[in-house]
Amino acid sequence: MSKIVIIGAGAMGTAFAYPCTDNKHDVNIVGTHLENKTIENLNTNRFHTGLNIEVINSIKFSKYELINDVFKTTPDLIVIGVSSKGIDWISEELKKISVNGKLPNLLMLTKGLSVNGNQYELLVNKLERLLLDRGIKNVNLSAIGGPCLAAGLANRVHSGVVIANKKIETAESLSKMLSTNYYHTTASSDINGVEVCAAIKNIFSMVIGAASGLNKTKTKENLYLNTSAALVKQSIYEMEIFTEFLKGKKETVKGLAGLGDLYVSAAGGRNSKMGSLIGEGIIFSKAKKTKMPNITIEGAELIFEIGKKVKEDFDDQKLPLMIAMINAILEDKKLNIKWENFN
Repeated sequence: MSKIVIIGAGAMGTAFAYPCTDNKHDVNIVGTHLENKTIENLNTNRFHTGLNIEVINSIKFSKYELINDVFKTTPDLIVIGVSSKGIDWISEELKKISVNGKLPNLLMLTKGLSVNGNQYELLVNKLERLLLDRGIKNVNLSAIGGPCLAAGLANRVHSGVVIANKKIETAESLSKMLSTNYYHTTASSDINGVEVCAAIKNIFSMVIGAASGLNKTKTKENLYLNTSAALVKQSIYEMEIFTEFLKGKKETVKGLAGLGDLYVSAAGGRNSKMGSLIGEGIIFSKAKKTKMPNITIEGAELIFEIGKKVKEDFDDQKLPLMIAMINAILEDKKLNIKWENFN
């Protein structure tokens, strides 16, 4: 039995505790400084509103102010389940609990891609940089990718994921540590590829979602599926190009982290829904304001973060779908796909 501490009591952090505790590990979820009320409620009635389930008793919850008590005994694994905006905060917290500048194995649930100093920076790399700035070197950091929605995982539906670490031995060890009869894990050394796919699939799921909007008058008999299929094929091709550009492996795109995750996102998530609205000819700002006002659209958020940089590095001859959606979002105009540039 291993000791696992999950920082962040959101939907995915809590859902991830299920395969951990089902493997008989000692699991403690520590809320962030913003989650005290959530932790109080979970300790009182065990009901998680984000997952809409009653959490099993074997999963422990602790308030942020008790974090030092939780770490009195060094865990075997720290799982980071905070939002991408909380990475600066978590890096400072990890410094506080480090011993002689060292930390236990880290596993990132959080995904992200940004631009730092005119260079792309994956969230795992940002965390490594922030920890190095705080004097913590040689961090053994892993990440998880693949089509795994939190609600499904918490209900123990069959799910397949890939655990990535530059050291394949670590990835394989974690895979064995976390695998269950419903949580099926594989290992990869391509952490860059897994993380790039996790981020950019949100843009391409918007593009694929646009198919129903582009064919709105013809959707009664699912006639838009021809269009969807063409967009899926081109999306995979462009994801391969972009992943290799960020030093990931092409083959990762056709695995769980790429194609698998893209399928789940494009099948009906918030990015797909926004894509459908844009496909209808509704500009992004209007669609967001009138149809999805209080919903975060991860694909659009990523475009605002990296879109300008992508346009500096690529044109619509090389990435016609990605550039088309970037233009639609950044310039707030109708989607214009250059079909003639498809591979």
